[in-house]
Amino acid sequence: MGVSYTSGRRLVVPEASTVTSLRHRNRSQILRHIILARETTRAKLGRLCDLSPASVTKLVGELIAEGLVRENGSVASRGGRPIALIGPRPEAAYAIGADVGERGVAVELFDLTLRRVDREFRGGREEESAATIAQDLREALAALRDRNPQAWTRLLGVGVGLPGLVETDPGGEQILYAQTLGWPPVPIDQLVSADVPVFAENGAKTQAKAELWFGAAHEVGHCLVALLGRGVGLGVIADGRLTHGYAGSAAEWGHTKIERGGRPCRCGGHGCIEAYAGSDAILKAWRDRGGVFDGTGWRAIGAFLEAAESDPAASRLRDDLVDTIGLGLANMVNLTNPRRIIIGGWVGLRLMERLAEPLERAIRAHSLPRPAAQFDLRPSTFGGDAVALGAAIMPVEAMIAAS
Repeated sequence: MGVSYTSGRRLVVPEASTVTSLRHRNRSQILRHIILARETTRAKLGRLCDLSPASVTKLVGELIAEGLVRENGSVASRGGRPIALIGPRPEAAYAIGADVGERGVAVELFDLTLRRVDREFRGGREEESAATIAQDLREALAALRDRNPQAWTRLLGVGVGLPGLVETDPGGEQILYAQTLGWPPVPIDQLVSADVPVFAENGAKTQAKAELWFGAAHEVGHCLVALLGRGVGLGVIADGRLTHGYAGSAAEWGHTKIERGGRPCRCGGHGCIEAYAGSDAILKAWRDRGGVFDGTGWRAIGAFLEAAESDPAASRLRDDLVDTIGLGLANMVNLTNPRRIIIGGWVGLRLMERLAEPLERAIRAHSLPRPAAQFDLRPSTFGGDAVALGAAIMPVEAMIAAS
């Protein structure tokens, strides 16, 4: 009999149950590694999962028979038979990832290799409400379904990256708390209506998940993944896992304070990093110093950075911005001791194009010397697609866990 212990008492577990549980875990582990690698071998799977060749062969055979995995040709060995390459079968299953911004949505369809198949944009209004976001999502999903009817029959679910805190209440209902948008708490099923499972998470965390699976955080273990856009967010990866906290709101870095009684923030507080490093804050500060620009997005931030090359006021503001972001991330360096810092989001990517070295110097300057010497700085691997990709990973993770 299999035996386990709990609360000081001897609990007898039927051996068949233990064997079934172990087999399920091994099968899920194999499938996860195949999807992560996108192409691998049975020998590598055995080493990664600490399984015998016979066990790997049996489990991979089951996944091939079920149509989830396939052999993608072979490579030569150092003698003997060629080595078969194993990968996920792209058309076996699909997942939706939605990046819900404050002014619209980008909804993307991914196959089982988590490569994008199709995408749809909606929105573009100056201000969105929960009702208009729900409409945008509904229309975008309908457009993707109409163009991809075969994929819809194999759709695992819809993942959504959102601007706010996402919590699951005791009854199992997911709720969005978007305080900075001025919205009341919104049940996720009011935002997304679908006949497949829906998974929701803060957008900075889904960006971090994309980096953890396929990007600059893969196999690094300890990372900070910052998202700089209109809002400011962070995903913290510790021991290879995304940190969520007690109810899911861990790493709300954008609303940590860097100045007592400082600038007012959209959250209702003062002195938050977002009040200095969010796009609206940057552009307002530039306008107050005489800056002239069109819009409030990618081009406006680009115009500001271009002006900073020659205009003294814009140059001082740029240097202050770099120092502020450096200070904010240095606080997280001292708290978490990351091996790597990754900066994404549309503002973050603009900054990393021109200011990666000054940003790195500022972070190190404000950190303790020892942890300051232990990280490197990278831009987001996936650019503007990171949030949607990370959101699509959630239904794939659920499938793997249930396989």
